[in-house]
Amino acid sequence: MNINATLFGQVIIVFAVLMATVGYYLGKRKTLSPILTSIIAFIAALVPPLAIIFLIVLVLKNDVKTSEI
Repeated sequence: MNINATLFGQVIIVFAVLMATVGYYLGKRKTLSPILTSIIAFIAALVPPLAIIFLIVLVLKNDVKTSEI
């Protein structure tokens, strides 16, 4: 079975964009800097097991309390 490098690269890029989106959504609820969380999730997606571990840590993290006026 041949693995096409172009297809592999496209899958990784789509996974990275998906991870950045999910990282931003979770970052809004779980951290004070959602953009930084999104960037870290995008970079972590280049190594998929690392990205999954990053998501697990974010999901298990407690929500940040926001002050509502």
